[in-house]
Amino acid sequence: MNDQKNYVRGVLLCLTATLSWGAMFPIMDVTLKHIDPFTFTCMRYGIAGLIFLAVLFFREGRSALNLKGERVGLAWLFGTAGFAGFQFLVFYGQDLIGKQGALIASIMMATMPMMGFLVNWVLRKVVPPKWSFAFIGLSFVGILLVVTKGDLSSLVNQPQNFGADALLLFAALCWVIYTSGATYFPKWSPIKYTTITTGLGLASAVVITAVILAVGGEPVPTGSAIVTILPELAYMSIVAGFVGVLAWNIGNKNLGPLNGVLFMDVVPVTAFTISALTGVIPAAMQIVGALFTASALVLNNLYLRRRAAAAAQAAPAAAAAPVKAKLSTGAAAAEKKQTVSAGR
Repeated sequence: MNDQKNYVRGVLLCLTATLSWGAMFPIMDVTLKHIDPFTFTCMRYGIAGLIFLAVLFFREGRSALNLKGERVGLAWLFGTAGFAGFQFLVFYGQDLIGKQGALIASIMMATMPMMGFLVNWVLRKVVPPKWSFAFIGLSFVGILLVVTKGDLSSLVNQPQNFGADALLLFAALCWVIYTSGATYFPKWSPIKYTTITTGLGLASAVVITAVILAVGGEPVPTGSAIVTILPELAYMSIVAGFVGVLAWNIGNKNLGPLNGVLFMDVVPVTAFTISALTGVIPAAMQIVGALFTASALVLNNLYLRRRAAAAAQAAPAAAAAPVKAKLSTGAAAAEKKQTVSAGR
């Protein structure tokens, strides 16, 4: 009964997280008309970071903030990848693309699980299973269809969007690296990892943003612009930033990563739906491309499950083999001894 309850709870939490993340791309379309993505990221995670800090202090006490002897440099690197690299690049790329930015950015996020295999290959030298390579390829075919709307010749005829598309893919890679970073801190709870890396990543984001504003890369936001985007800021910091991340971490703990990762398909579906309601209708080939990417994720999940089940079934037989061999050897030795004794 408890397992069923935890499963249902995990489903609801992962659904909450991915619905909140899918909605953030159309919301950013409105936000980016008034403020640059760099300043907005600093404001967003300044608020979310304070909430995370309060929750960590309440749950684990002051000692959780003691980082003496911890790998702070590594935590800073992962935090910078997640809360400066990902946040800056994904929304800057979305802004560069323009009207179709929310749709393309959201489907790029569905490639994260596939990218995870590649990152694991590089960082931990774990070669992905052979069929996973095929599903990774299928996922990126879907991306090409979304980006080009099915007109692959536009890759040559309209190269001006390459830069923005590359930023979105690199942003997704940054989040995969950040997520993988949690394994380097096995003694930290999910809330501690999130809180510490948010704080360290925010420090990097503030420095980078200060430089961009100082050299005139982006105009300094006016007070009226900040007031205008307060509703979007509240959603992005509290709902998508705090609630979404926390729900995702707890939901994955209940469901396990193989189940949890499937909910990444909800992100582009939510973004496509909200964009359609606001007048941005995806082309038919963009929907096909999204289905390709979603199918790759589901098929790879099923493949890994089948592979894990086969390995689980083979494990008892492999463990029993040495015992059987030992018994056979012992029986043969006993038979030989009896034969020798009879000969005498």
